[in-house]
Amino acid sequence: MKQMEVVGVRVEMPSNQPIVLLKETGGERYLPIWIGAVEATAIAFAQQGVLPARPLTHDLFRDVVEALGVQLRTVNITALREGVFFADLVFSNGVEVSARPSDSIALALRTGATIFASEDVLEEVGVAIPDEQEDEVEKFREFLDTISPEDFGRAG
Repeated sequence: MKQMEVVGVRVEMPSNQPIVLLKETGGERYLPIWIGAVEATAIAFAQQGVLPARPLTHDLFRDVVEALGVQLRTVNITALREGVFFADLVFSNGVEVSARPSDSIALALRTGATIFASEDVLEEVGVAIPDEQEDEVEKFREFLDTISPEDFGRAG
């Protein structure tokens, strides 16, 4: 498993499909995961520190986990099968729960949990961007700075 950091979310054109982009910590591979608009909004809210008037689903889940006296330790993106990503939530009491990576990432950003991706997933769909091509990634980061959660549609 390789530790990952969330670069951000964006809308892929022309399909208008949101993606979340993860980067291998200490490496040069990026992992794009296509996600839903609601999850894109939840991730963008967490990254931008937006606090909605009422808790969104991921905020509620974080609060329930805390109320039960456990912590989310890690999010493991474990597999890609037939174009679908799979992840596990690993809690401090040893319990593991299968989850979508998009929900898992949104929750990890709210709890400070570490995100990992399996080497198999990174080998299959990871994109290596050498340091000399980092300007393309910087353009992506600049794009992320120009969008807001509202760009992903209405937050439920």
